Amino acid sequence: MKFISEPSIPVKIQKMKERVHWGNASIVQRGIDQTCMVIDDGNSDNPEFSFMVIGDSGTKSYYQHHPQRQVAELMLPHQEECSFVLHTGDVIYIVGSHEYYPRNFIEPYREFIKGGQNYKRILYDRMVFKTPILPVLGNHDYYDVPLMYRLLAGSTLPLRRLFRYKDIEIGWHGSYQGDAYARAFLDYLKAFHSREQLEFHLDEHYTAKTDTGRCLRYEPGRFTRLPNRYYTFRYGGIDFFALDSNTFNAPSPLPATKEGESSRRQLEKRRHEIENEEIQILEACDRLNPDNPEEAERLDALKAKLYQIDEVKIDIEKQLTSHHEPATDFEQLEWFKQRLIASWHSQEVRGRVVYFHHPPYVTEASKWHQAQTLAVRRRLRWVFDSVAQTLGSATQGRPIVDLILNGHAHCLEYLRTADTGYADSHLNCIVCGGSGRRPRRQREEGTELMETFEYLEGSPIRKIADSLLFVGRNGYDIFKRLPYSCVRIDVRGGTPPKFVVKPLVAEWFQGEWFNKVMEPFEI
Repeated sequence: MKFISEPSIPVKIQKMKERVHWGNASIVQRGIDQTCMVIDDGNSDNPEFSFMVIGDSGTKSYYQHHPQRQVAELMLPHQEECSFVLHTGDVIYIVGSHEYYPRNFIEPYREFIKGGQNYKRILYDRMVFKTPILPVLGNHDYYDVPLMYRLLAGSTLPLRRLFRYKDIEIGWHGSYQGDAYARAFLDYLKAFHSREQLEFHLDEHYTAKTDTGRCLRYEPGRFTRLPNRYYTFRYGGIDFFALDSNTFNAPSPLPATKEGESSRRQLEKRRHEIENEEIQILEACDRLNPDNPEEAERLDALKAKLYQIDEVKIDIEKQLTSHHEPATDFEQLEWFKQRLIASWHSQEVRGRVVYFHHPPYVTEASKWHQAQTLAVRRRLRWVFDSVAQTLGSATQGRPIVDLILNGHAHCLEYLRTADTGYADSHLNCIVCGGSGRRPRRQREEGTELMETFEYLEGSPIRKIADSLLFVGRNGYDIFKRLPYSCVRIDVRGGTPPKFVVKPLVAEWFQGEWFNKVMEPFEI
């Protein structure tokens, strides 16, 4: 039984376009670029600046501790020195329901929000940030729930069992196909019911100018909205690209061959195995008392395992139901390609950072083998190859982007790609998805990521990346350690830019918090 559901890629794209009045006549007439913004904070021309990165944060407090708030407190001493916070997605768990924004976002990050001292009075769709928090959509921000769970009629035993336990963090509403996220962060132009209201708003807030036309002016403390689900901004000579990877992560169809049929049978077998595991976990939950602190901790870990199983089941279902070439957001990918090319042709730009939810390279145990990971890697590679072919020698041996930031995997990880044979070679990648949701372990296969190149004679497998740092769950039973994390990144002057990465980690161990001191590193 799936506890969560996900809209199709065409639905995600269309719904988000409707919410920002994509291509509206009044917008077009004004020459407004709906994918660009300017952060108007008086410091955006400074080549040396700092920012923070968080991800996979939007969860409740656990028994006796609140990891997300603990990470927020790690961030507070750096708030004044950092120009903004990038969020790599999954702002709210388990589904992006609006009912959880007050407790799972506004309360833990109250110091970053205007009026945060009275955080209980802040409406989720009226947030104004003192320090910009600039997110991208995660898969959970798009998730919905089955029709009223179908458990109220008593038709599904697994859901009836799970519902017995306190606050399962699914909510009654779901994200409404990403609507809650859009109301919380995007410039929700759909709310204007007349042309006059819309045009007044556009003339007031879309006053910044860039090479691509007028765009939204993001003003900390006054007007803090994002123009679209994917967008770009320039700060300190660095072009930042925020992508929505939820619309280009669909797996390719299984081939209509003997090998493809074998893969299908293996997937069906795996689905059956994890469904049996799911039943066993639910039976174990039945034997635990949520009012007993020790048993409550165990119960919470089992529920986390249930959600992880559901995530794997969704990935399997995407592979099994993909009979044709998947719906892929080529409009966004083409936009990204053209903006990267333009960025390389601009004398004002000295570096490029891209951030999105699903990591193309990762060693967290549950993510590397997911079909979505491969799909994102292939489509990102297609963009980079196209850009490299267009630019030719203009890159002077530099990678297409200087830094990739992701979430989705519940860990903190630094990877560097090898010579992949493509334009995604020698990239620096940071996975920052350990900011609140229960951390996960590193895979047992080790730190080298290998990829199959079936068409290269004599070289069927090649190393494409190395994991150089991994901070995730480790130890067992009473020696179990749960590290929650974010990073501060200091950008140095010069071309190409240097990035000094400072991991910020708080570890929950034997019922207490310990701040873990980690040395910064330069990339």
